[in-house]
Amino acid sequence: MTIMTIVWDMNPEFLPALFENLPIHPRWYGLLFASGFLIGWKILQRIFKHENAPEKWIDSIFLYVMVGTILGARLGHVFFYGWDYYSQHPGEILKIWEGGLASHGAAIGNIIAIGIWSKRVAKKNMLWTLDRVVITIALAGALIRLGNFMNSEIVGEPSDLPWAVLFVRNPQFGDVPRHPSQIYEAIAYLIIFVGLYWAYWKRNAGKYLGFLFGAFLTTIFGFRIFVEMVKENQEAFEEGMSLNMGQWLSIPLVLAGIYFMWRSRSRIIED
Repeated sequence: MTIMTIVWDMNPEFLPALFENLPIHPRWYGLLFASGFLIGWKILQRIFKHENAPEKWIDSIFLYVMVGTILGARLGHVFFYGWDYYSQHPGEILKIWEGGLASHGAAIGNIIAIGIWSKRVAKKNMLWTLDRVVITIALAGALIRLGNFMNSEIVGEPSDLPWAVLFVRNPQFGDVPRHPSQIYEAIAYLIIFVGLYWAYWKRNAGKYLGFLFGAFLTTIFGFRIFVEMVKENQEAFEEGMSLNMGQWLSIPLVLAGIYFMWRSRSRIIED
């Protein structure tokens, strides 16, 4: 153990003493997850106002994105990481409060939800919507990864770096210092959010249909491929694989992102 090891012993419950005698026990993860939606809602509200979009759009798309995120993330975990178990215990699929969400599933769920919303409500090309919504999703991703850190979950591999963290509340991996991979991702996603936000407001990137969406896919999941190199595998079946599940799922999304950025050069929205 290095002298500089950071000992992380944070209670995953939010202010446990305050809710000690109540039937609910909120957690930091849930608070940060919800904060991502609420802050994203305010940002998207400003963007839609700038676009002179109907005010009623913001509430409806918020609902679509929320459902798409939660349903997609849960089903992504079920099918990508735990099908052997859930196929034998289908009743457990709905128990989302017991944990088990996958970011790749959330991405797919969001794309489907936004596609439906764009067709039914906005009557616009879904890429127009995706270009604006992904700005907020990048920020939400940063807050969710911070929530994972508060939960001492999705930890990195053993490390002797000065900022290695000892996750003492994690009985499976809390015996040696590890990469704080959740913090790596949170910082990366925050930087990506700032970049997308800047590109939209300062470079008018929203006029290039699909560019911001493509940039989101390329940077978010490109970093995911990289950071998985220092993360512990989430499921036993990943042991011995040349790439883990997170990396395999990220590759097609990165390629799709590159395609959308390239295609956006010839798909310019006229003012």
